Amino acid sequence: MRTGPSGHRIVITGMGAVTNLGFDAPSTWAGMREGRSGISTIEGDDFKFYSDNWDIRIGGQIKGWNVESVLEFREAKRLDRFCHLGLAAAIEAVKHSGVDFAREDGDRCGVVVGAGIGGIKTIEDGVLAMKAKGPDRINPFTVPRLMANAATGNISIKFGLRGPASCHATACASSGHAIGDAVNYLRRGHADIMLAGGAEAACTPLCIGAFMVMKALSARNEAPTLASRPFDQDRDGFVLAEGAAMFILETEAHAKARGAPIYAEVLGYGNSGDAGHITAPDAEGSGASRSMRMALADAGLNPTQIDYINAHGTSTPLGDKAEVAAVLKTFGEHARKSAGGRLLMSSTKSMHGHCLGASGAVETIACIHAVRDGIVAPTINLDKPDEGFDIDFVAKHARERPVRYSMNNTFGFGGHNVTLILGRYDG
Repeated sequence: MRTGPSGHRIVITGMGAVTNLGFDAPSTWAGMREGRSGISTIEGDDFKFYSDNWDIRIGGQIKGWNVESVLEFREAKRLDRFCHLGLAAAIEAVKHSGVDFAREDGDRCGVVVGAGIGGIKTIEDGVLAMKAKGPDRINPFTVPRLMANAATGNISIKFGLRGPASCHATACASSGHAIGDAVNYLRRGHADIMLAGGAEAACTPLCIGAFMVMKALSARNEAPTLASRPFDQDRDGFVLAEGAAMFILETEAHAKARGAPIYAEVLGYGNSGDAGHITAPDAEGSGASRSMRMALADAGLNPTQIDYINAHGTSTPLGDKAEVAAVLKTFGEHARKSAGGRLLMSSTKSMHGHCLGASGAVETIACIHAVRDGIVAPTINLDKPDEGFDIDFVAKHARERPVRYSMNNTFGFGGHNVTLILGRYDG
């Protein structure tokens, strides 16, 4: 068990989320557990203007959520949508944990948020306003709204968190890095409490269009709920989604001292670089395997002790193949279904799509409930695993099984690989 130089164990005492599966963490988990898809046809005036004849008309939009249920109108108006989502998730996590930051030493409390893109809608709106009416009509809040670190800054201000504060912008690995970074701040004794996670709101015309011309997105416009199908032979790309998830992380001693609920323990963190291609993964999965091995070493575990992996599993032909190669390279017979391996691996992106920089945080919810409840979320839409994909992907339906240790993988453009390991907390 890794405790760091300060001897601290790190635990999770609160969680919050806003996703297309639900407007809070419990309903998001319920959607995952039930195998429900949150993918739908894209709506909104911007898309009506741009996308009538586009090849891609589906996404993981969050529909029906009102930011004013969480933030006052004047506060919300100053923020980009990704900040709306991040703040809402943070507020829920704080409430869920029972922590009162007014009674804490703000110098010992910090925040790290991952956002791969940040305020992209603000950027798009600013460019359109400038072209149509000139620079004087650009929103004066444009810069503080578009910054990738805006969620970190606004969360810090809202709760008076004066300790370690940073932002990770490592594409789809961003929130995995953010959680790992927060864990290390706590291990080193730099803080007692950290808010950590990710937020992304990239279901915008520019992002959809840019990924579309890369041929990276699924084009199953007539069957949105069937579009995200990780590890399936008929997968044709990922589904772009928006969402946020935040967690309260504490040292065990601090959590116990205030009588906090403890949902899981964070035991391992690993990260590596492929040093290969800016967008394509290492086909052999070498970088991803290094990240997993680093996390295992950090947690003091061997591969056979991992019961469940929440895969990056984006539903792209190259990405899924590289990840399966990495897992088989790392876990060997323990992962091979044909050899009786007991390892389970699923991709919840089959349900909520790819939240880019927030994906690792959103998927941490599934890892927490796996160790806490003994329920593994499924990979839906998996009709026929691709050739050589010799792993139990928990196809179609959730499965009940005791899980002592779960692993969360997130990989991003730029060759970034992040792995977190969570464990059941037994006191």
